[in-house]
Amino acid sequence: MSISLTPDFEKKLDEAITHYPVSKRSAALPLLHLWQEQFGYISDEAIEFIAKKLEVQSIHILELVTFYPMFRREPIGKHHIKVCRTLSCALGGAHEAHACMKKLTGAQGDDHGPCTSPDGKYTVEYVECLASCGTAPVMMINEEFYENVNSEEKAKELLKKYQ
Repeated sequence: MSISLTPDFEKKLDEAITHYPVSKRSAALPLLHLWQEQFGYISDEAIEFIAKKLEVQSIHILELVTFYPMFRREPIGKHHIKVCRTLSCALGGAHEAHACMKKLTGAQGDDHGPCTSPDGKYTVEYVECLASCGTAPVMMINEEFYENVNSEEKAKELLKKYQ
């Protein structure tokens, strides 16, 4: 990825930094969120760019990216399917729902990280609590929340929206 930023995006980054007048370094998380929102993931180039912008060493930005699980180091599919795997959802069928989504989308990979379909359309991954334990198993597709995804039929029905 060769960094090509629009003037509007650069203004957004600069504006976020103004919220932290005592230390630019404090703007690191907001800049990382903005970057991921814009590009989908945090590349090595992004880490270098943000570090330079904040006048810190790149290791300080890399530490944040690798510590917080919400930051992605690799691109994901157009549709991001996040399956809750905490206790209530696990007992309610999260593992079956995850396997079903992988099967239906053709997503490949082990269950320890994001699994992406060969066409790049879908990424399926486990996440921690989505805060709806009473309606397990639950998942999100992009920013939409779905409860009681406990059958292949329901999974197929959900995926129709994302064809």
